[in-house]
Amino acid sequence: LPRPPPAAAGSCAVGPCGRRAYAPPAERKRFYQNVSISQGEGGFEINLDHRKLKTPQAKLFTVPSEALAIAVATEWDSQKDTIKFYTMHLTTLCNTALDNPTQRNKTQLIRAAVKFLETDTVCYRVEEPPALAELQKNEWDPVVAWAEKRYNVTIGSSTSILGPNIPASTKETFVSHLASYNMWALQGIEFIITQLKSLILSMSLIDRHITVEKAVLLSRLEEEYQIRRWGNVEWAHDYDLCELRARTAAGTLFVHLCSESSTVKHKLLQD
Repeated sequence: LPRPPPAAAGSCAVGPCGRRAYAPPAERKRFYQNVSISQGEGGFEINLDHRKLKTPQAKLFTVPSEALAIAVATEWDSQKDTIKFYTMHLTTLCNTALDNPTQRNKTQLIRAAVKFLETDTVCYRVEEPPALAELQKNEWDPVVAWAEKRYNVTIGSSTSILGPNIPASTKETFVSHLASYNMWALQGIEFIITQLKSLILSMSLIDRHITVEKAVLLSRLEEEYQIRRWGNVEWAHDYDLCELRARTAAGTLFVHLCSESSTVKHKLLQD
């Protein structure tokens, strides 16, 4: 039965003499013709021809909403001659939610997400050069101000290497807010946070206050400033930017679809 490995940009394998050698992303020849979804006892399942998709830990691949099942099935149907697992971010997120390889519970996921506030990208500011400091103020301050008003908290910013002093009440407010999400959505939120290195940007994105493109730009503000000043390696910059946008967009879609309770009325992959 098909069990896709966790999708990743690359992996390290231990080679001779203990050295780690880079292994290219996994690909596999496409072994199925048709993709469909069906509803089972535990939710919606993905069918590759007449075989049911399973997770890396051999669990039945079952998702909670029809909309999410359609999105995952579309990832599988869009693969051509080979299956590029590293492009299938929704499938990877579902595998993570189903297998829970780190064996964390809801409280642990929430605490891990809130801990990012202590090192949040938009809270760390520079004093030099003045142009970058001004850029950070102009671009990041409005997002911080929005979050403070939206959640009725105090966040602030700092130029100290120790970062801002986030009040305990602010952390508890975010803990309470995140508790309103289910386990699946929390996996997606954590995925977005790790891409943007920011809880504030992630929540702004999930709440539809900013777009994916804007969130990614704000998370890379210093890098973009340096590129405009010194230039860049075109293919590397463009590739990194597109990859980050794809992962961030997938994580955001995953969070919304995991909170989707309505049934999609149209058939999957209808001609």
